[in-house]
Amino acid sequence: MTIEIHQPELEAIIRQRMDSGRFESPVDVIAEALRLSEPESTSPHEPAKSLKEAFARARGLGEGVDFSRNRSTGRPVDL
Repeated sequence: MTIEIHQPELEAIIRQRMDSGRFESPVDVIAEALRLSEPESTSPHEPAKSLKEAFARARGLGEGVDFSRNRSTGRPVDL
C-alpha cells in the first residue's frame, strides 16, 4: 500500500514526531495515531492527577514542555 500526503502541515507533524526520536518512520507515526484513535476499552481508566501525567500518558505530546511552577512573585509594588 502506498500513501501520499499532499498537505504540508500533516507532513510537518509527522516530521516533528520523527525528530522527537520516538518514531523511526512515518509508518510508526501513523500506526500510533491509529492505535490512539481506537475506542476506549471497556475497563475504566483512572483520570490523570496532573497535566504532566496527562501529557505523559499522551506519549510525546508533552515533550519539550516545561511544567515547573513559575515562582515569580510578580512585579514590585511601590507603596
